[in-house]
Amino acid sequence: MRTIDLIKLSTRMFRTRALRTGLTILGVSVGIGTIVFLVSLGYGLQTILLEKITTSESLLSLDVFPPDSDVGTLNKETIQGFKAMPDVEEVVPIAVYPVQLTSGKTTTDATGNITNAPYFRLSGLTVQSGSLFDENDSQSIVISATIAELFEWKPEEAVGKHITVSVFYPDPATSGPGRKAKELEAKKEDIVIKGVIPGETPIVYIPQKLYSNVAINDYAQAKVRVKNADTLDGVRVAIIDQGFSVSALTDVVDQANKIFNALQIVLAVFGTAALLVSAIGMFNTMTIAFLERTQEIGIMRALGASRSDMFSLFLVESGLMGFLGGACGVLIGFLSQIIVNGGVRLLANSLGGRPVDLFRTPLWFIVTIICFSTSVGFITGIVPGRRASKLNPLRALMYK
Repeated sequence: MRTIDLIKLSTRMFRTRALRTGLTILGVSVGIGTIVFLVSLGYGLQTILLEKITTSESLLSLDVFPPDSDVGTLNKETIQGFKAMPDVEEVVPIAVYPVQLTSGKTTTDATGNITNAPYFRLSGLTVQSGSLFDENDSQSIVISATIAELFEWKPEEAVGKHITVSVFYPDPATSGPGRKAKELEAKKEDIVIKGVIPGETPIVYIPQKLYSNVAINDYAQAKVRVKNADTLDGVRVAIIDQGFSVSALTDVVDQANKIFNALQIVLAVFGTAALLVSAIGMFNTMTIAFLERTQEIGIMRALGASRSDMFSLFLVESGLMGFLGGACGVLIGFLSQIIVNGGVRLLANSLGGRPVDLFRTPLWFIVTIICFSTSVGFITGIVPGRRASKLNPLRALMYK
């Protein structure tokens, strides 16, 4: 049998039994659409999370903390030692002190992080309102949204406000292990709030230039940026060998990816259950088609059609239904995503939030899911096709 004849005979049921075939394809489409919707939701949530916590440079950065014992301290000498490592590109230390912020008659306590502008870049921090201070800023600070709330400001209202900053730091002459620390106050007035970052804890980021007259030698943390991803583990081991505690954002990202991969598998299983029900319906349709066309099969066999022609006829027919079901299912999945995203955007706008796209659908996944549905179609046509190929022509002509 010629290929063109095989295709014409395979598509004849789409015309003669249009309603039944259409409902079967719709059932497959709903199953495929469910899979596309759920898996795309998993990818979307994963993308949103990783975009929030990562930047290209933050993935190349190590967080170094002082050891719990007295093996070593994180001071200027150790910072210079980190910078001297061959695979280290940049080191940004951060000192943490108690802070008081005053505006008008309102005063609040906060945690003061004294650092340099590159810290934001290496940490992947972004602003909610305003901007981050840069290398040239010496009279600007960045506060968390919680501090703005304590002063009863909206984040956008806090930007540009003038405030007094008082940092309390230990006197170097009296502080140290076993000695009572004497707190000294360094007050700076008329400081401008340049930006507000998201956060539920009262934190203020202060440029080190603002307190250049204060001798800071003990740091709470250091950001160490390596040259490339291949040198990350080597630098980490070298710093750990010196007695310091080291963590990397890549560890968090790897764990998050594992969790989301498991979530996507679970969501795909739920969608596959719907597809399985649709596959049973497709198998039922193909079985009914075989019974209805028994005499037709006998006539074709009597006219010279081979067993393989009969098998191929049902296989192509079921494969076409699977392919069309997959293609329509992808469209259903995308339409569902558009509707849900539209609802989320309307809700976010009404509540004053930032709209986000909850779904991400990789191109490879679309191709895979269509191939998968086509394969399911072929599988459902195997049994009816084998029955048709083994049918005795004489008995088929006598079948009623």
